[in-house]
Amino acid sequence: MQKDISIPEVHNVHVAAVLEENKDFRSRDWNVYLINEGDFALETVLIVSKGYDGKDVTSTMRHSIKVLPARSFAKVEFMQDEVLKLTNEFSVSFFAEGKMFHKNFLFEKKSIKESRLEEIPVMPQKGIPAK
Repeated sequence: MQKDISIPEVHNVHVAAVLEENKDFRSRDWNVYLINEGDFALETVLIVSKGYDGKDVTSTMRHSIKVLPARSFAKVEFMQDEVLKLTNEFSVSFFAEGKMFHKNFLFEKKSIKESRLEEIPVMPQKGIPAK
């Protein structure tokens, strides 16, 4: 029965860490965004995130987005400095064009740092794309 379930490959959907000014706290914070570079809306988006390494594990965070329109982005979560030293995984599931999609996105430990900022799709800011 499992062989009958087909989950198509995800294209044009990204997760990126973006360094942003926080005017309220006068700080620069890392925020993770879900980016829809495609020409179709993502519906019923479910995101599960966690950070880990050999001895440290964060709480599992769950997020949902009802609809993420085509060529848009949405903030998923703020990343505290303490979790940047960990491997951070974002498991993203959604429906689009009548099909279910799923992909795991990964930030390797210590990979989120200002020196790695680059252009990312759809967003005006630079960021660090997850693998």
